Amino acid sequence: MMLEGKKALVTGASRGIGRAITDVFLREGAEVWGISTREPADLADRVAASGGRLHWAVADLGAPADVDGIVKGLLKEAGGFDVLVNNAGITRDGLSFRMSLDDWQRVIDVNLSAVFLISRTVGWDMVQRKRGGSIINMSSVVGVHGNYGQANYSASKAGLIGVTKSVAHEVAGRGVRVNAIAPGFIESDMTAELSAEVREKMLGAIPFRRFGSPQDVANAALFLASDLATYVTGQVLPVDGGMFM
Repeated sequence: MMLEGKKALVTGASRGIGRAITDVFLREGAEVWGISTREPADLADRVAASGGRLHWAVADLGAPADVDGIVKGLLKEAGGFDVLVNNAGITRDGLSFRMSLDDWQRVIDVNLSAVFLISRTVGWDMVQRKRGGSIINMSSVVGVHGNYGQANYSASKAGLIGVTKSVAHEVAGRGVRVNAIAPGFIESDMTAELSAEVREKMLGAIPFRRFGSPQDVANAALFLASDLATYVTGQVLPVDGGMFM
């Protein structure tokens, strides 16, 4: 198993990409601590199926004053993490000239500030323990190319790329790797509600002519978390079906 004996912290772990990452990490032998804003309805069944290797915390990562305490508590409980996946993210879409400061700030707090705070705490612990580690930040193709009505979301995801590359420079000498994944259009509750016309237009921009799945992104996260990627750091890995080749 690719992650046997490793301990991982995954934010935004209750559904979609975060759930897929949590499941593949468990399958590959890791012990996983998940964070989400609410406890999954099937958590007890998932914990049992994992043999007790799945743990959970409910937290609002949009409250910067609370993030440090939450993460330090999980670090103490786990005894340190080998892998951190900063996946939690929200949207508050709207045209920039109509966007409220609250909608701007909420997205920045959850998608970017929380990543900085969690990475600062977990990354420093990785450095101190001198065992290396892997930090994976979930960016997006819109962080590279922008998107209509998503100035706040695009800014947060572009900021994640800057954080990724800067922190990668800072911790590489201690064997800690920091990379980002930039998903394209991924099947989700949101894409399922799109009209056939809109879906067809979106698919027309993807050379593979299909939306990605959460599993596609989870597989990329598994590679970056595993020892197969021990010479990879400071990179942004697109998982977008070739949208921006």
